Amino acid sequence: MVRPVPDDVPRSFAAVSPALRRRHRRRGVRVMVSDSTAVLLLADSDPGTPGSRWWVTPGGGIDAGESPKAAAVRELLEEVGLSATEDELSGPVAHRRVIHGYSDHILDQDETFYLLRADRFEVDSSGQTATEQVTLRGYGWIPITELGCLDIPLWPANLPELLSHADKGGDPLELGIVEESTVAVE
Repeated sequence: MVRPVPDDVPRSFAAVSPALRRRHRRRGVRVMVSDSTAVLLLADSDPGTPGSRWWVTPGGGIDAGESPKAAAVRELLEEVGLSATEDELSGPVAHRRVIHGYSDHILDQDETFYLLRADRFEVDSSGQTATEQVTLRGYGWIPITELGCLDIPLWPANLPELLSHADKGGDPLELGIVEESTVAVE
């Protein structure tokens, strides 16, 4: 099931010369929401890079004074309308440093991944930020067996490995530094 966002939602940003893109560093979280057969993914885009689109797990930045698990719970409510508790999260499953090069900025994020087992639900996007309402283009419950053959990129590309590791338990995977960009970081 893939639910697109209507095309009447404005989605324009001005592209910035790669050398002039502002850089931002932060801590962030990602939540793998799964019913054990499929995983909830959001269709994201970079409005300054026409035609760009990729799948991503829900998540975002950690606010000042907020724990990673508290941020994960907040992001789930804001981005997909799912109310969860910190105790329902498994993990951390993995850590990485990810560099996202977009048309207007570069985000350097220390990320922690969690797993949440949940029944499938309809996403409620009413809590999304103004920017998310522009960039997020829909969602889907993607079968785990199909994650390796998607028609658009998957961020993180190793999501099947992370889900498998979460099922086995154990120490968090340390994934190092990864770049996921619509406009490469030079």
